[in-house]
Amino acid sequence: NLSSNKNQACASCHDKSVAFSDPDKTIPVSKGSVAGLFGSRNTPSIAYASFTPSLHQTLDDGEMLWVGGLFLDGRVNTLEEQAQKPFLNPVEMNNKDFKEVIANLRTSPTANMFRDVFGGDSLDVGKEELAFQQVADAIAAFERTPQFSPFNSKFDFYLQGKAKFTTQELEGMSVFIRADKGNCAACHTMAANSNQPSLFTDFTYDNIGVSRHPNRHFFAADFVDNALMQTKDDMGLRGKFRVASLRNIANTAPYMHNGIFSSLREVIEFYNTRDTDPQRWGEAEVPDTVNHDELGNLKLNDREIDALVAFLNTLSDGYQP
Repeated sequence: NLSSNKNQACASCHDKSVAFSDPDKTIPVSKGSVAGLFGSRNTPSIAYASFTPSLHQTLDDGEMLWVGGLFLDGRVNTLEEQAQKPFLNPVEMNNKDFKEVIANLRTSPTANMFRDVFGGDSLDVGKEELAFQQVADAIAAFERTPQFSPFNSKFDFYLQGKAKFTTQELEGMSVFIRADKGNCAACHTMAANSNQPSLFTDFTYDNIGVSRHPNRHFFAADFVDNALMQTKDDMGLRGKFRVASLRNIANTAPYMHNGIFSSLREVIEFYNTRDTDPQRWGEAEVPDTVNHDELGNLKLNDREIDALVAFLNTLSDGYQP
């Protein structure tokens, strides 16, 4: 009800049944409210998004790293800020301004519930700017509930001693952790803290060397996504995207910022052979900042790749021990 054509909700691109990612797995990016318009990035899952820290710098082994921030380029710092953006984006909900959003809200089935929460006069003319902020407050409050972060995967039950991993899953976890194998945990850290279990991300930024998407229906031939550079205006950050959480990763295809890969096995094969089979993967979208130190020639065999996929499947929520 709050999109320009009354045909797109937050859940249109963040569906609970697929870990709050886009339910349409046949296209790399999401449809907008206006027919024929699409976003320029693969919709990320917003499960566990409430744990993302504000964008900041930290010193790590002598290197200053950017960490945190919402969206894949870290351009906002709170769930409330993030919630407002799609309403006004022309390739998403396509409202011309916040006043149009609130005008739609006044005539929606949610209007009376909104007034119950924020006051009988909250949708009055002249209060649109505050009401738009309250819309974001309500969405963010929902996103902070356990529905978005249940921590009930097989991995979680395994850590609690309530589930057992198969031999293949155990091997996959070893490949994931070992620095001489997948070394996935270098960025998708398994470290937990006192507040919550592992989120499988260190929230840093990296350019892993993914090529441009070949589908010209969605991406122009000369389109380049500058990623964190768009936020921080630093050429050294061009093409670097925030490391995604791997929780529910088996449910959130397609993968990468442009949705170029359709399966987890394909993703791992890319990490494994990017530098040894470059013709298969194509030239990086942004060659200058590609990470050549931690991926590209992992030397994993087929058994190890299958095991790693099996382990990643244990990170899906909703496991019944």
